[in-house]
Amino acid sequence: MLIEQIYTGCLAQGAYYIESNGEAVIIDPLRETRPYLEKADQRGAKIKYVLETHFHADFVSGHVDLARASGAQIVFGPNAQTTYAAYIAKDGEELRVGEVTIKMLHTPGHTMESTTYLLKDEKGKDYAVFTGDTLFIGDVGRPDLAAKSELTQEQLAGHLYDSLRNKIMPLDEDVLVYPAHGAGSACGKNMSKETFDTLGHQKQTNYALRADMTKGEFVKEVTDGLLPPPSYFPLNVKMNREGYDNIEEVLEKGLQALTPEAFEATANETGALVLDTRKPEEFANGFIPNSVNIGIDGSFAPWVGTLIPDIRQQILLVTDEEREEEVVTRLARVGYDYTIGYLKGGFAAWEEAGKDVDAVNSIKADEFARLYEQDKGIKVVDVRKPGEYESEHVETASNAPLDYLNEHMAELPKEEAVYLHCAGGYRSMIAASILKARGFDNVVNVEGGFKAIAETSVPRTAYVCPSTLK
Repeated sequence: MLIEQIYTGCLAQGAYYIESNGEAVIIDPLRETRPYLEKADQRGAKIKYVLETHFHADFVSGHVDLARASGAQIVFGPNAQTTYAAYIAKDGEELRVGEVTIKMLHTPGHTMESTTYLLKDEKGKDYAVFTGDTLFIGDVGRPDLAAKSELTQEQLAGHLYDSLRNKIMPLDEDVLVYPAHGAGSACGKNMSKETFDTLGHQKQTNYALRADMTKGEFVKEVTDGLLPPPSYFPLNVKMNREGYDNIEEVLEKGLQALTPEAFEATANETGALVLDTRKPEEFANGFIPNSVNIGIDGSFAPWVGTLIPDIRQQILLVTDEEREEEVVTRLARVGYDYTIGYLKGGFAAWEEAGKDVDAVNSIKADEFARLYEQDKGIKVVDVRKPGEYESEHVETASNAPLDYLNEHMAELPKEEAVYLHCAGGYRSMIAASILKARGFDNVVNVEGGFKAIAETSVPRTAYVCPSTLK
């Protein structure tokens, strides 16, 4: 028996390859199918099943393409309804794969079709559970993502409590827990950086598995502090339920190399969004006017999904050379299938062609400190999340989280400099690019973000909840 966790850091997502006696199973595959097909081919195995733990909201699964390419059967748990061919398993049903068995444990709560897969080894011993978004390492799935559910998040949390206590917690302590996500995913609140653990250790350390926890306490703790999910989540659920374009066709369409002249003409004709995926510091030095910077080396796909509300938006790419396919693939992972080409030769080709160029004024933290000392009335905007801001921030800074920048735009002056920062510089450059595209010509990015500012003399403070004041 072979179990391999295929972890993708940018999505904090774990897919799984299980093999026994020449038969293989893939659990929660990503959109691109070639790695799974190649692995099975190299090992001389046949993919028998593609198991889906639920209709994922944060990425588009590769189940439809993988089943089509391999002849495998797509399997969901109870309550799942699809528009393509899939086997809907019953609670407690078992599938045979080589010399091992996979048992369906219906575990509703994160969503009502959520299913945990219990792997029994060759001797019939419970060996591992693949929990999807039901149980994470250090956390459990958020109960507010069930698309079109008539249940409240409190009712879903109640189902989750029952699922954990009745289906997962009674298993042996040495059973391995393999979740669909780790730290960084928006599908939970406080996930660990570890990507697997034993069930026994999770019972000792995971707040949601406390033995003395009542259902009421569980519901309160699990629903407390939930931030609104990214807007693309329900669109990904729809694609996972109803199907999507073949990934190879998406790649072929997106990997059209365009000269600067063709790129410019296509942008004008289509109204496509120009997405620049270079590093923030490279973008700051020069970029195509009105383009938006979301660096490929950060939390790329989640920020694309958060900041580009229309999943059918046509997109033209400016990338580092030889990373075009990576960018198109990562966009497709979250359902952005309408890339229509990229700038051949990258930004250097645009400059060589003598095309118009814009830039973002960036200053180091020491220079910001000097300006702040001269005039504490300068407009400072912190684009970090509210929790980061409340922990500590520049004394006079206002908070405009990047996720909600559009809602704060009316508060920002166009006639004076606006000094932007985040934690390290990635998010503030995204914000700067968006503001520049909206006509804010006086944005200034503080390099190194709050981490660098904290090493200067700029006065800082923390938010104090009024209830704690005496």
